Amino acid sequence: MRTVRTVAEVRAALAPLRATGAIGLVPTMGAYHEGHLSLFRAARAANATVVASLFVNPTQFLAGEDFGAYPRDEERDAALAAANGVDLLYAPSVEEMYPPGFQTHVEVGEASLPLEGAARPGHFRGVATVCLKLFTALRPDRAYFGQKDAQQVAVLRRLVRDLDLELELVALPTVREADGLALSSRNVYLAPGERQVALALSRALVAGQAAWQATGVTGTATSPTDRAARAEQAARTVLEAEPGLALDYVQVERFDPLSPAVLAGAIRVGRTRLIDNVVLDEGDPQ
Repeated sequence: MRTVRTVAEVRAALAPLRATGAIGLVPTMGAYHEGHLSLFRAARAANATVVASLFVNPTQFLAGEDFGAYPRDEERDAALAAANGVDLLYAPSVEEMYPPGFQTHVEVGEASLPLEGAARPGHFRGVATVCLKLFTALRPDRAYFGQKDAQQVAVLRRLVRDLDLELELVALPTVREADGLALSSRNVYLAPGERQVALALSRALVAGQAAWQATGVTGTATSPTDRAARAEQAARTVLEAEPGLALDYVQVERFDPLSPAVLAGAIRVGRTRLIDNVVLDEGDPQ
């Protein structure tokens, strides 16, 4: 595996490879876990060339968030990427991605507004901007993301559609620990006791999903609003019974007609903020 650090280098490295088949991109911020590795392996199975980007993007962190503390270990990440089928690691500097005088940013409309968009204003502006830069610099045929960041997936699908990008966006299921905790690079922040508290989020989402499904098979006329309210209340009941966490939100959302309905939640346990979601139904196949 080769590591490159500039747009010029990554374009030069990929140019002769385009004739050999499809290029798959896995955008990451590093601190790799099994969720990332599953994306690498999926990309490896479907593409002639696999590129992983490794960049902790400052523009998607709000003031006071954990940009400075975010786990970084490029040597470890590079070894894991190479062992799981990555051909090229693109690890640019902040100055390479955002040169002096940089002033162009991307806003995606309605999909960016609820949930994380409301809790972290400007977050998706940073996500959309950095991903569009990666898509235009590397010109992959496919890009791979995890369903744990369901709203991010929806925002980027809208960006791809609206800007007519020649790119297939592939979302893969959330990877979890055996006890249900969704894998996240931020899980390393959790002390052992905090990790037990954090498990309430996945339990809550499962309870909400069950309430959604039960409401759908009762045979009685139930509005989508009422069905969502029951799912949200079932999840909230679990979370409110767990001391030691603060609830940011738990909400049913369909980011656009093409996206599945999800029950999404965000909690804070100590200094750690965690998000997770479960899919409730499928989006419009059109």
